[in-house]
Amino acid sequence: MAPTTYSKFIEFLQDDLAISASAIAFAERICHDFTLRYREKDPTPLPMVLWQYGLVTIEQLDRIFDWLETA
Repeated sequence: MAPTTYSKFIEFLQDDLAISASAIAFAERICHDFTLRYREKDPTPLPMVLWQYGLVTIEQLDRIFDWLETA
């Protein structure tokens, strides 16, 4: 994801879904750790980590995927 799109994505998470900056930072750390551990080029998808750790509901996850599809 391009840096500008990623910034808009983070804004969407915070402004539209009211996900805290600390929850996003936590999920980003999980994604980063996964990338380092398994040497994957693409990090674990942030939306799935947010959902896996109970930081978003399934309805919010659906809205996230809708946003990503149109971004």
